Amino acid sequence: MRVLVTGHEGYIGVVLTDVFARAGHEVVGLDAGWYRGCTFGAEPAAVESLSLDLRDVEPRHLEGFDAVVHLAAISNDPLADLDPETTYDVNHRASVRLARLAKRAGVGRFVFSSSCSLYGTADPGVLVDEDAPMRPITPYGESKVLVERDVSALADDHFSPVFLRNATVYGVSPRLRLDLVVNNLAGFAFTTGEVLVMSDGTPWRPLVHIEDVCRAFLAVVEAPRAAVHDEAFNVGRSEENHQVSELADIVARAQPGSRVVYAPGGGPDPRTYRVDFSKLSRALPDLRMTWAVEAGVEELVSAYAREGLSMNDVTGPRYTRIRRIQELKAAGRLDGALRWDRARAQARAMP
Repeated sequence: MRVLVTGHEGYIGVVLTDVFARAGHEVVGLDAGWYRGCTFGAEPAAVESLSLDLRDVEPRHLEGFDAVVHLAAISNDPLADLDPETTYDVNHRASVRLARLAKRAGVGRFVFSSSCSLYGTADPGVLVDEDAPMRPITPYGESKVLVERDVSALADDHFSPVFLRNATVYGVSPRLRLDLVVNNLAGFAFTTGEVLVMSDGTPWRPLVHIEDVCRAFLAVVEAPRAAVHDEAFNVGRSEENHQVSELADIVARAQPGSRVVYAPGGGPDPRTYRVDFSKLSRALPDLRMTWAVEAGVEELVSAYAREGLSMNDVTGPRYTRIRRIQELKAAGRLDGALRWDRARAQARAMP
């Protein structure tokens, strides 16, 4: 199939495009380039791509595709909280507009990268499934709810949307993120010897490895329409629900000589939930989610050692989304609405 992947230069996108290409699909990327140059290790393989803000997509950009995999977004709670109006503009309105244009262009399948964060907070004694109440407590989580609602309304006999509610992702990527809980804990352990926990450790998080996420997207794109049409699926493994304190202990065991440290004043995080992932395995029984956090942490520590991860990497803008965007804004390269300014052409080489 010919597949358009939005956000193909991001943390998940660079891994996903490779997975799709190796499966024999023709992949075209679309990305605004906010994180271009923020590379961990070798540069990702180049693919045919459009350097384009999601808000500027035109009908002609979507012609000839069999499927759209929509990853592009303002990508986490701290960044989304900086300017909620811009967050809703990009994550909600531009996403729904993209789906409408895709439908008009004859795209058959539209796979939206949603998030388990839309559950917000839930009784940790209950595994929440796809029918559980949505209680988002941040603009990021709310934007996912709104996109699912509005894109689902577009579903018909010719346009088949699917919503993948990813657990919290971890693992190595050429566009590494260190603002994700497992990657961050392992980063501090490797560079300082301290597994620094910013909360009291009690919140529950569902976890999923980046390779398992990419395999899930591939399986959904390739699946029979009847198995996935206008459905939402939690993406992860039910065995991979962990409290943050447990994650810290796993990291400490993987990094010799490290110890768990709780930051002063860290209280309970209101975002806490445990998730049931059985619906996806029932719908796609051949899909195998294989990674466990223990193996993922070992992979991360090994990669950090191989690439010489430093404390500056952990605390700087290269691998942390909000700091990268703040850096670009402070340099006058992005405006308040996160659009490139006129000087972008002269500064594209900035690492």
